[in-house]
Amino acid sequence: MTTTPTLLEVEEVGSPSVDGGPPTSTRRILTRLGRDKAALFCVAFLLLVVLMAVFAPLITKISGWGPYEFDSAAINSDLGGVPHGALGGISGRHWFGVEPQNGRDLFARIVYGARVSITIALSATVLTGVLGVVFGMLAGFYRGWVDQVISRLMDFLMAFPALIFMIAILSSLPAGNRPVLLVVVISAFGWPYLARVIRGQTMTLANREFVEAARASGAKNTAVVFREILPNLRGSIIVMTTLALPGYIGTEAGLSFLGVGVSPPTASWGQMISGSVSWYSVDPMFFAIPGAFLFLTVLSLTVLGDKIRSVIDAGEAS
Repeated sequence: MTTTPTLLEVEEVGSPSVDGGPPTSTRRILTRLGRDKAALFCVAFLLLVVLMAVFAPLITKISGWGPYEFDSAAINSDLGGVPHGALGGISGRHWFGVEPQNGRDLFARIVYGARVSITIALSATVLTGVLGVVFGMLAGFYRGWVDQVISRLMDFLMAFPALIFMIAILSSLPAGNRPVLLVVVISAFGWPYLARVIRGQTMTLANREFVEAARASGAKNTAVVFREILPNLRGSIIVMTTLALPGYIGTEAGLSFLGVGVSPPTASWGQMISGSVSWYSVDPMFFAIPGAFLFLTVLSLTVLGDKIRSVIDAGEAS
């Protein structure tokens, strides 16, 4: 499992144009991505995962099994609960097989696990983005004591070994409403990395001619920040949040794997992988299926984020 600081840290990419002109257009990004087969494959798979998450109740009604239903007929109690049939009990009745010992449908668990993972990762990305952009712009634009306070707070949070402190904090908190706690804890340790990059770019943009012209025309600081500086940070924000999203999915799965994330019986890919540890030799599909979905989701988001960064960098260089 990749360490959390690596997952949370994002690199400085997609710097704004030197002349302060408009950032790379959305149409240009979509056009370039539409010509890239790898990007199209990633988008198709991510769309499938998102649709699974959104329509999870409908999909499980079609499959005939919910995520919390037990099918004792699908497991062999004489052999310690090993699923009947080959490949972990895959059949027309259970499309991805069943969990050993309890007979819960793996397909339903995967579908609802997608809902949990996507919801937590997207929420953490949005909260991290808002905090990182706001605090980064405040520190870079106003400087002085504002910059000192925010920068010391960023240094303080970035000095912690994030994974260890996430485990410690989540272990000490009540088990109720775990998804919300995960979003808050992940975001608390994640926003300084984005804020640090935004701060540096804001300091550079604040000295550009178009910002000085806006100030000379009598524009208030709020208008300068949101009308002049923020649009020129759009490319960087898009790229960094896109690259951070797979990290948050991996972080949620890792914390659930370690037992401090989503609590049973709520479905989670990391929790399913954790439960499969003792069944590797007798039912490898119990590990392979959730592991494959987690791997392909993180890979697709990483590749797509890298493609978007390349398009934005190429547009700003031209």
